Amino acid sequence: MNSFQLKGLKATRAGFGEGVVEAGRRNNDVVVIGADITSSVGLDGFAREFPDRFFSMGIAEQNGMGVAAGLALEGKIPVFSTYAVFSAFRAADQLRISVCYNNLHVIIGGAHAGISVGPDGATHQALEDLAYVRALPNITVLSPCDASQAFKATLSALLEIAGPVYIRFGRENVPDFTTYDLEFIPGKAQVFRPGKDVTIIATGHLVWPSIEASELLAKQGISARVINLHTIKPIDEETIIRAAAETGCILTAEEHQIHGGMGSAVAEVIVRDHVVPMEMIGINDTFGESGQPDELMKKFGLTAENIAQKTTQLLKRKKITNS
Repeated sequence: MNSFQLKGLKATRAGFGEGVVEAGRRNNDVVVIGADITSSVGLDGFAREFPDRFFSMGIAEQNGMGVAAGLALEGKIPVFSTYAVFSAFRAADQLRISVCYNNLHVIIGGAHAGISVGPDGATHQALEDLAYVRALPNITVLSPCDASQAFKATLSALLEIAGPVYIRFGRENVPDFTTYDLEFIPGKAQVFRPGKDVTIIATGHLVWPSIEASELLAKQGISARVINLHTIKPIDEETIIRAAAETGCILTAEEHQIHGGMGSAVAEVIVRDHVVPMEMIGINDTFGESGQPDELMKKFGLTAENIAQKTTQLLKRKKITNS
């Protein structure tokens, strides 16, 4: 059983930025392409330490993605990051054809993802990026659970994984609870809590609330397994199927649209290999809105209390199914 202690609050974008700097120290071929919001996506540290390897494209995201592809073709390891609504959607054609079609080792940072971007509102809250990006051939899709894991995921993306990599991360300070010595293996989910009654599979910012939900459920005598699905693609089918077989029902939790997101990816595994009752926590077919991050998480039902409540409802379905 993993026992996690809250170290403090830190944005996953900070872990991403620190990972890029560390990768730059280890490999001189690492270069960064900025898009006028360098500090907002955590890349200002790289720009300061390696000014000759940082290139600002300004507000020209499609051009930035194309330049990243060109640099990869010349043997560099380019990182291109901007808000996920721009890196996944405004530059969608360049990501699909220039990067993924050519299977180039480009690291794409999807910053400010989820509803917790807050006051920036619906136009800047990427709630559909996983649905699009995970559908692209050749790409690896990472969604780290906290800043420490974002650091490790970024290092892995730059120095270990081949081909395109999309890393999803947020702006707001969130619980930082994993340690740097916790092994990060792309494509291998992590069981953060054991459990026999139900499995909660979470990704990104909703992993910590899912751990909190498991503690709330334990007070009700419910044993909830919590899985951190930090890699959306390739997905860890083995861990998901084992959880379905051993606990008999699955709840997914993500800061993303229910349609096409991580929950859909899990359902694709479940429906093919081990059908069990399943529910999803996420944004339910609506755009976001402006507000403080914690207020929005509550309004859209993305809290530990919401996860625990949905889990008890799911267990009722499980009981009916098994009767």
